[in-house]
Amino acid sequence: MAMKQQTLAMAADAQSGFEQHRKPTRRDELLKTMDALVPWAALCDEIAPHYPKAGNGRPPIGLERMLRIHFIQHWFNLADLACEEALYDSASLRRFVGIDLGCEPVPDATTMLRFRRLLNEQKLGEELQARGIKVNTGTIVDATIIGAPSSTKNADKARDPEMHQTRKGQQWYFGMKLHIGVDSQTGLSHSAVVTAANVHDKHPLPDLLHGNEQRVYGDSAYASQKALIASKAPRAKDFTNQRTRRAGEVDEVQRAKNRNKSRVRARVEHVFAVVKRLWGFTKVRYRGLQKNATRAFTALALANIYLCRGHLQGQLRP
Repeated sequence: MAMKQQTLAMAADAQSGFEQHRKPTRRDELLKTMDALVPWAALCDEIAPHYPKAGNGRPPIGLERMLRIHFIQHWFNLADLACEEALYDSASLRRFVGIDLGCEPVPDATTMLRFRRLLNEQKLGEELQARGIKVNTGTIVDATIIGAPSSTKNADKARDPEMHQTRKGQQWYFGMKLHIGVDSQTGLSHSAVVTAANVHDKHPLPDLLHGNEQRVYGDSAYASQKALIASKAPRAKDFTNQRTRRAGEVDEVQRAKNRNKSRVRARVEHVFAVVKRLWGFTKVRYRGLQKNATRAFTALALANIYLCRGHLQGQLRP
């Protein structure tokens, strides 16, 4: 059987047994896990109708390769140019993408920009986020602030007009707000909405529900929203935390009920922890809500895979 010829660059990337004491890094483990779990074929089928076809000009780079690069940008919080340089610098990233420097260069930052614009224009980030999510009987809703540059030291001498400021506690924030709906049993996100930071958490509430809920959980920002919940999920019971202080007195019974509800509601924080803490999506990278929404929706889809990786790996074992 004929074997594929191996270039010196590919042999070096494969390490070919020379680095006997090399230890797999957390990056290696993440890439290995996601390589096995991400449904590459299904995602490529979703994007393929919108992806450029080979013609008379330079043939487009393979769709799966560009998708792998795009996901790398999410997992390691890399801008286009930083991702291009990281691929030249890291053998593990090149192996994951399938790049052999012996016969081809790394796709440049402009190519990555065009691919991201394609996902944005076709709203494919929303498709990736919603694809394959199994919903059960309960939804947890919550929102988090994603910061944006407040400086006016730019070409337009102005802040991003689609971002706004809001007050949380005693501190002011400027940016956007990511609202999500999370399944109360699996802890996986099934819906998301992006707004300016000054939009109250309760307003996107109907868009975060799938309609079949029996219970809806949320913090006190969603208190007393029975009518809003009923407008989308008429069979759902309101399990949102209610306010405990009235006329200067604390209702200890309601406070205890809130603690019980919060044991379930805390699952939503696992999603935010992956997206914001593990993958670094604490600040916007682009101007405008739509571009950052595409990034957020894709990050949520990848977070779902990461959070249920143990279950998925169990299904792959013979």
